[in-house]
Amino acid sequence: MSKKIFVTGGSGFIGSAIVKKFVHEGYAVTVLDNNSRGNLDKLNDVEGHFEFIEGDVRDEKNFKNLSGFDSIVHLAYINGTKYFYQIPYDILDIGIQGMLNVMNAIKRFNIQKLVLASTSEVYQKPNLIPTPETVNLVVPDILNPRYSYGGGKIASELLSVNYAQQYGLDLKVFRPHNVYGPNMGYEHVIPEIISKVLQSNGKVEMQGDGSDTRAFIYIDDFIKAFDLVFNDVSKDIVFNIGNTEEINILEIYKKIISESGLSIDLVAGLSPIGGTNRRCPDNLKIRQLGYQQKVTLDDGIKKTYQWYFNKFKEL
Repeated sequence: MSKKIFVTGGSGFIGSAIVKKFVHEGYAVTVLDNNSRGNLDKLNDVEGHFEFIEGDVRDEKNFKNLSGFDSIVHLAYINGTKYFYQIPYDILDIGIQGMLNVMNAIKRFNIQKLVLASTSEVYQKPNLIPTPETVNLVVPDILNPRYSYGGGKIASELLSVNYAQQYGLDLKVFRPHNVYGPNMGYEHVIPEIISKVLQSNGKVEMQGDGSDTRAFIYIDDFIKAFDLVFNDVSKDIVFNIGNTEEINILEIYKKIISESGLSIDLVAGLSPIGGTNRRCPDNLKIRQLGYQQKVTLDDGIKKTYQWYFNKFKEL
């Protein structure tokens, strides 16, 4: 079993949960993150020791001393839909240059294992729902900055898969589908809706009419699925991580409003150009590894809402 792990993006929402898992299990963990979107406070409750390097994944010097590491878990990226439109070149730069630095470190230090975080955005608007891992990955329009995010991840998958095939590497790629939970920032669907509800004056404008669908997975269930993928010894490489309960965003609004006990009118707004109207994974492959959903959507929303409600009370 790998014992020394280098985690990029380890102070983010998903990254911090993964770091906690590894430290709890006795791994020697080093985290690289510039905290541009993550926060070292997310690692305050880690029950054990880990090393932390504050730095950018694009800076090669942060990979200069990986001798003795068995594995890299590469998570560093910029998520959040608004960033796709605001800083698309930076997103691509992190996706490609960061991946090149990881691959060069793997080659230089003879690291045996890479686990790469990809995204459900690589599917864009798939013609098959639920969507299996074999669906084509696409960039529908290079002129739309939204696709910087999915495009960067497609590039990182291509780099890692072809390196693994040419040089030999234990590679796992996971594509998460709408992971959510407490303390994940405000740029994702559920916390963004919670924030709108808690700051509303009786009316909330949605993105679009709420008919778009997603399938959500609570962070605790995600970590269990990630653990199964990380420890998988088969030659299979790419795994969706998510649940198959497809729900429209209007229903998410209603669940969160119900949790708040407030009286709020919902009004339709503009939809971002290039947005995906349906997204739901086929998760057969992780179920075959033993994954089972434990946290229902209602329970997960309740836990997440309560955390953000308490945070707003502190402001």
